Amino acid sequence: MQQYESVIILTPLLSEEIAKEAIAKFKSILTEGGAEIVAEDNWGLRKLAYPIQKKTTGFYHLTEFKAPGEIIQKLELEYKRDERVMRFLTVALDKHAVAYNEKKRSGAFNKKVEPKTAEVAN
Repeated sequence: MQQYESVIILTPLLSEEIAKEAIAKFKSILTEGGAEIVAEDNWGLRKLAYPIQKKTTGFYHLTEFKAPGEIIQKLELEYKRDERVMRFLTVALDKHAVAYNEKKRSGAFNKKVEPKTAEVAN
C-alpha cells in the first residue's frame, strides 16, 4: 500500500463541531476503503494566502494514511461534492517524505540546541 498525505481547507463559517463532523466523514471513507490512518494534524483556523470564495481564512486539516490507490479517486470525489471543502490536495509520499514525517512526529526537529558558552579565563 502506498502512503499518502491529504490536506483540506474547510470554510471558516463552520462551527468547530461541524468541522470535526466533516473530518470524521472523510476519515470514515478512508477506513471503510481499507486505509490505515497513520497521523492526523488539525492546524485550526489559518489565514489564506489569497481569498477563496471571498473568504480570507479557513480550517486546515492534514491526514496521513496508507491506502490502496483506488480509494484516492473516491476520497477526492467526496471532497468535490462536499460544499464545506474549499480546497484539497492529496499527494503520494515517497520514502524520503515518509522518513521525514516519522522524524517530525517523533520530535527530532523540536530539540533546541543550546549555544556553547565560552569560559572566561581569570
